[in-house]
Amino acid sequence: MQNDSSNSQTSALALAALGVVFGDIGTSPLYTLREVFSSSHHPIAHTVANVYGILSLITWALILIVSIKYIVFIMRADNRGEGGIMALLALASRHAAEGSKKRRRIMLLGILGACMFYADGMITPAISVLSAVEGLEIAAPTLHEFIVPITLIVLFTLFFVQSKGTALVGAFFGPIMLLWFGTLGVLGIINIAHDVTILHALNPAYALNFFLHTPWLAFGTLGAVVLAVTGAEALYADMGHFGRYPIRLVWFGFVLPALLLNYFGQGAAILHNAEAIQNPFYFLAPKWALFPLITLATLATVIASQAVITGAFSVSRQALQMGFIPRMLIQHTSESTQGQIYMPRVNWGLMVATMLLVISFGSSDDLAAAYGIAVTGDMIITSLLAAIVFHEVWKWSKLRTGLLVVLFLIIDLAFFGANVLKIPDGGWIPLLIGVIIFTLMLTWKTGRTLLYSRLKHDDIQIAPFIESIDAEPLSRVEGTAVFLTPNADGIPRSLLHNIKHNKVLHEKIVILTVRFLDYPHTNMNERLIVETLPHGFYRVIINYGFMDEPDLPRELVNCYMQGLDLKPMETSYFIGKDILITHGRLGMSLWRKKIFAVLFRSAETITNQLKLPPNRVVELGAQVKF
Repeated sequence: MQNDSSNSQTSALALAALGVVFGDIGTSPLYTLREVFSSSHHPIAHTVANVYGILSLITWALILIVSIKYIVFIMRADNRGEGGIMALLALASRHAAEGSKKRRRIMLLGILGACMFYADGMITPAISVLSAVEGLEIAAPTLHEFIVPITLIVLFTLFFVQSKGTALVGAFFGPIMLLWFGTLGVLGIINIAHDVTILHALNPAYALNFFLHTPWLAFGTLGAVVLAVTGAEALYADMGHFGRYPIRLVWFGFVLPALLLNYFGQGAAILHNAEAIQNPFYFLAPKWALFPLITLATLATVIASQAVITGAFSVSRQALQMGFIPRMLIQHTSESTQGQIYMPRVNWGLMVATMLLVISFGSSDDLAAAYGIAVTGDMIITSLLAAIVFHEVWKWSKLRTGLLVVLFLIIDLAFFGANVLKIPDGGWIPLLIGVIIFTLMLTWKTGRTLLYSRLKHDDIQIAPFIESIDAEPLSRVEGTAVFLTPNADGIPRSLLHNIKHNKVLHEKIVILTVRFLDYPHTNMNERLIVETLPHGFYRVIINYGFMDEPDLPRELVNCYMQGLDLKPMETSYFIGKDILITHGRLGMSLWRKKIFAVLFRSAETITNQLKLPPNRVVELGAQVKF
């Protein structure tokens, strides 16, 4: 019975993973081979040698990058079960001293990786949905002028419903993607049957010959071949939701065979019918099946886009809690499922960027020129961070680490170099997006560190302050006052302002510090630390992982186990609300300080992030020169 239960759970996780994890890579057949052979930017002739060479490149890219790099190695680098660029960053930086140059370099890599993720997240929904809707041109050429408007309507609807949560829609993701990958495989088999010899391209010798006979052409082609592996990072990023085994099972048992069958079917169709070069994917199907296939493809691309948007919410929350971006409103869309969140600023920002890309480029062919730089940049950063984990966390030797990572980097840099050639055709767009986001994130992180150091330097230490209170007692009032501060050793300025203006102290004074640690979750033993101080003062430290959902009232209720009994209806929360006055260039240039000040003013109140009851919160402000 236990085995049956375990098998049932694995099957459920595998189906769910199919619906969430593989959407991006699963919709790549819509545009990859078309971009290789019919791109208006760098088209190549569809000769037998070229078709075999391209198919061999795609096959071994999927095997080397997805199967070996991500599935076999990178997915083993989990941070307490969680994956993704932020989890890998936290894992890689764990053994680097706080404030050291090494830690700063690792943090810069992590920030850059997050920027590449955001840039990719803007392009993926645009190119995926646009390429699906373009099938209308094959079914009815007169519908060409409606492709962009229909794409915009689909994208707007997708982003509009995000605030409702994905629980209801998510229930259909797995079955739809099961049908999608099954359709990919069946269409591939039907067309391979016309020319079974196409399967010879599984031999890597065809890829090597392609490079040996036409090296520059083959190198340039990598810029389009990389489209076949976009979405590989999702396997790692979503590992915490589904686990390694279900993802590996689905990849090797179903997704990889379906993708290869479809790509080889497209190759056979191109060699069998020269017109198939216009859109090889849709030429796989008979004419009567085109409209159902377009509908299914649109649903699959919506699901792929949904996964990217959900991933953007997750990465943004992790980045927020690790201090890389300002606080934003986070809405929880499910009472039963912890990870389902909605971030309005991220959602609408992605929507505007995605729709502008569709309007600007107008076709998935043109948009493909902008696709690839962000993906391959993220692949390089993942390899570099993984090298640190292999050597310093897993304790691999330098030789073993070097050999494996150099192999990864040779492949990554080859694909990245090929995509650099696409910069004049649109590849500059993700670079520009990345630079802007990188500047903002680095400015926020640096400014936040400088501001904290400045305030910490001016803080009064707890012990002498309590002694002064003992020497000159103040009036005490009933209830508990919780004063939040990032410096657990200092007196919060909100407490000093309260004394200055109200000249009273509460019966219980809690000096509370919330810390977000470099691993995803904390257990109850390490989450709460309570220290009893003289004269009704308490120091409380709450530790969260970067994927935990903070809830201060819930944690404070548990303080009774460590000698501090708090009554929610008699507890008030005091928060400092600072106003920054920028001046000088010390620590950071003035223009970056002004950007930081704007970001600081735009940050959501901490009330939402920590789930504080709004009617129990008191904000006390002060001007701070920065």
